[in-house]
Order: sequence, then structure tokens, then C-alpha cells
Amino acid sequence: MTDPTPTSPAAPSQDALLAICLFAAFADGEKSDAERDQVRRLADEFGSENLAVLSRQILMRKLPLESIVANLSAPQDRLLAYEMALGVCEAGGNVTPDEQDFLNTLRRLLNLGETEARTAEASVDALALAPISTPALLPEANTPPDNDGMILKYSILNGALELLPETLASVAIIPLQMKMVYRIGKSHGIELDRSNIKDFLATAGIGLGSQMVEGFARKFMRGLGKKVGGKIGGGAADQLTGSAFSFASTYAIGHIAGKYYSGGRKLDKSNVKTQFGSFSQKARELHSQYLPQIQARAQSLNPTEILSLVRGKSQI
Repeated sequence: MTDPTPTSPAAPSQDALLAICLFAAFADGEKSDAERDQVRRLADEFGSENLAVLSRQILMRKLPLESIVANLSAPQDRLLAYEMALGVCEAGGNVTPDEQDFLNTLRRLLNLGETEARTAEASVDALALAPISTPALLPEANTPPDNDGMILKYSILNGALELLPETLASVAIIPLQMKMVYRIGKSHGIELDRSNIKDFLATAGIGLGSQMVEGFARKFMRGLGKKVGGKIGGGAADQLTGSAFSFASTYAIGHIAGKYYSGGRKLDKSNVKTQFGSFSQKARELHSQYLPQIQARAQSLNPTEILSLVRGKSQI
């Protein structure tokens, strides 16, 4: 029996945007197994048959990209689709040839003008491809770093970003997590690059592309569809769920990085995953305690400050 077409007459653009995120996550064939596991978990969590069906059809090549794009008639939805796809493909830094081929095809199918596409690319690139090093903001050589305090600040910031309706706010979360890990490694005398950090995150069982898909999915999965400034936003309960997730994942990544780099990178993969789950659970309990600070931080954020934080020109 074949899968039904998952798009809903009530909200075809919502399903189409989700499908394009999944296409982007699966564009690099080497990541398919990891991304499939993450999507399966998301489908279970959200209780979404659409998500499960979409991923199955895309992986089995039964759902043409052309048919998905056809459901996006509004210009702002087409531009948003390209923004989101860029965010997923650039989550780990450099785009692979397969991902670039997908983005080129998507841009053509979306019929985006040169100016529109370049503007979207510049916005996403400024966040996703920002340097991870922040030498001017590192502590003085003789000043012991307060990594626990720094991790909490990054966790609060990333929890706040999930409360914002703009899609690009979600794109900033992974670069900020990578910047945090860089600073933790540096505090232990280890000079990291983007590839080292990706390897560490993979050891912890974190897929960058799937994490980006999850962030986007939380913004519009549960029948949300509310437009804010041309972007899709969510209800208060769903925003708090996304905030708790980003707060917890950032908190866990930071503390595992501290153990990993202070211990000479000797933690085995199963141990790292176990500890990641433990730190994530602790952080979810802490989220409600720090929620007033997270909400206050969200109210103070604007696109210029977010970009400055990601580029390391402002202190966390």
C-alpha cells in the first residue's frame, strides 16, 4: 500500500515547508541514517503521521521536490523555504556538493529572483558560517574561566532565541553552541576548529542538520501556522517546549564538552551519550527556574544583536 499524499488542504504550505527541511537534511546521503533516526523520534514526539510519511516518501524517492514546491504559492513562503533549506544545509558549516546541487535545484523550482536569493543567502551565511573563534572575548591568560557560568549564559540565550518568531533566530542556535564549545576547549588549552567540534557533537549523538530541522519543526508542527512578520510562529506552549529543548541541549553540550576536553578527549561514545541524557534531564528541570531570565532575554534581542553575538563582537 502506498503512502497517501501528506499535505493537508487546510495548511498545504506548512507541510511543504517541513518537507523541504527534510529534503535538505537528506541531501547529503552520508547523513541519511542519522537523520532518519532523528526524524523518527520527532514523529513519535509530535504524534505526526505527516512527518513520518514525508520522510519515508523522500527517502524512497516517491515524493518529487517539484510537487512539494507547487504547494508554496505565496512569495514569502517560497523565500522562507529557501532560508530554511540553507539553514539546514549550512548547519555544520561548509555545504557539500550534493547539498549545493539540491539548493541550486530548489532555488530554480522556487523561481526566486537573483536579489531575493542573494539576500536570503547573505542573512543565513552571516549566522551559519560565522567564525567560531572569539579571541577578543576569551578570559585573560591568568584568569580562571568560569565555564559553568558561561554555559548557563549560552543556555539562557539559546532558550530565548526559541521564543522569537523569526526563523533566522533558530539558525543562530547551532553556531552559538559551536562557539561555546570552542571557548570551553580553549579554556583547557585545546585549539578547536569547526571540524573538531562537529566530531565532538557526533560523539555525543547530535546531528547538526537534524537539530536544525527539529528547531524549525517546533515552530510550526502542531498546527500552528500563525504568521508573524511573514514568518511562521507558534503558540505560547509550543514556544516554551522549543525553549526548554534548546536550553537543555545547550546546557548538556557545554557540560559534556567540559568533561570531554578536561579529560583529554577520552570519554567513549556510549558514556558521552549517557551523560548527555543526564545533563539534558537536569537542564529541563532548571528551565522553569530560569524561565523569567530567558523571557527577559528574548524581549531584549533584535536581529542586529543576534548577529553580533554569533560573530563574537558582543559578549554573551
